[in-house]
This record gives sequence, C-alpha cells and structure tokens, in this order.
Amino acid sequence: MRIDILTIFPGFFTSFLETGILRRALSTGVMEIHTHDLRDFTHDRHRTVDDRPFGGGEGMLLKPQPIFDCIASLGITPLPHRDTTRESVILLSPQGRVFTQPVAHTLAATERIVLICGRYEGVDERVNTLLCDRELSIGDYVLTGGELAAAVIADTVVRLLPGVLGNPDSSLHESFGADDSQAPQADDAVPRATHGSGGLLDYPQYTRPADYQGAQVPPVLTDGNHVLVRQWRRRAALEKTLRNRPDLLAKASLNKADRKLLHEIEASEETEASGS
Repeated sequence: MRIDILTIFPGFFTSFLETGILRRALSTGVMEIHTHDLRDFTHDRHRTVDDRPFGGGEGMLLKPQPIFDCIASLGITPLPHRDTTRESVILLSPQGRVFTQPVAHTLAATERIVLICGRYEGVDERVNTLLCDRELSIGDYVLTGGELAAAVIADTVVRLLPGVLGNPDSSLHESFGADDSQAPQADDAVPRATHGSGGLLDYPQYTRPADYQGAQVPPVLTDGNHVLVRQWRRRAALEKTLRNRPDLLAKASLNKADRKLLHEIEASEETEASGS
C-alpha cells in the first residue's frame, strides 16, 4: 500500500512516521507514506495556497490549483475512470462522512490512498467534486487542519495490513473489530471473542499484579476456566457498550443469550439507581 498526504505542513508528520506501528510498517516495506507540500505546486513568488471565498465570509480557503497540480504529479487515475477499489482520493473535512472501522477495512484493501488535508475555512469545493471519490470526517468536531485527521486515518488503516501487528488477531478482537464468527452459532453459544457476534465495544482488560491499591482483578479471570472467562467478557462488553455507546446495540448482532444478559444488566442498573 501507498499513502500520499497533501498538506501545507509536511513537518507535522515527521515524528508520527518515526514511531511505533508506522515506523515498523515503513521499515519492513509493507507500505509507504509520502508527504507533499502544496506550496511546492504554487506559481507565484509568495507560494500562495489560499484566497478569500466568493460571496464573502470569514477566513480563507485553500485554492484548487496547487491541489490539482499535486494530484496530477502523482499519476492518479482521474474521475470518472478511477477504480476506487484500487485508488482513492479523500478530502478530509468536517462535512464528510464519518470515518469508521468498516471504512478503514475497505481502505486497507486499497492499493493507494491520497489524503488531502484541509486548512483555514476549508478547501475549494471543486477539489471535492472533480478530484475526490470520498470525503471523510473523523468526528463531529472541527480541527484546525486535516493533518491530525490524516494521521488518524493512516494509523487506523496501516494497523490492518497483514504483517504489521505482532498478532494478526489483534485487529479483530477489539472494539469495532470485524465479526470473525464464520460458522453459525447456537442461540446460546458463547462467542470466541468480543466480536464473535459483532459490533460491541471491547471488554475491560487486566494485567499483573492481581491486587493493585486494593483494586482486585475479577476472580473469574484468574481461575483458568476459559468458558467462564468468555462468558464474563461477553457480559462485560455488553455492560460497557450499554454504558458508553448504547447506539451500537441497535446494529450489533446479538443472540438470545446476549439479549437476556442485556435485560439482566439493565434491571441491575435500574435497581442500583433506585437505591434498593
């Protein structure tokens, strides 16, 4: 895989690319990342990349010309002939569709990704309509620029590539992980991992020591009964999802046993809230 990042602050990515998973992926050749300074594609002595918006209003917009010239230099197939399963040009903006783990999996199967970092009040819309096949946002908030968003997307996608993580199952058995239950399960079956039924937050994790400042690790995790461990983890995942992201439950794949657990959890929380 290759990722190209268009930005007016290429130095932002220096330390990001020299640490952790990204450094490993780059050093092993699993993928490559290139940053491109949009000021290198300007044609005036001031290297101007922005201008005032038509119609008035506050702030400045990134001009289309440097971005178009940069994309042209990369040899990306133009729209509408681009095969977006192989190449994708993405505008990062607060107005985009929300970036999610399923989108990350889709991008991880793509050979080449171009990320355009917005700045100021945004980017001339012709960049979006004429160059981009995706417009993505990493959340319902506004950043100073798209560089942080590009780093988030690059990190999320790269860790899904084969050979990047030490344990290939790490990207499956986690919050928002893919459903790995290929075979049908009985309605009361205990999933192998949190996402055997798909779509929940990850369960709480503990490590040594078993007793830290009086807080004990749940005994079930130290007793060695793997069936009970899986049952506990499933219940804990349901509890955490209900507490932090109840919206995910509407889309999660829940079996009869899950629904029974949720009913018990909700009843228990109602009892605690009433003080009885």
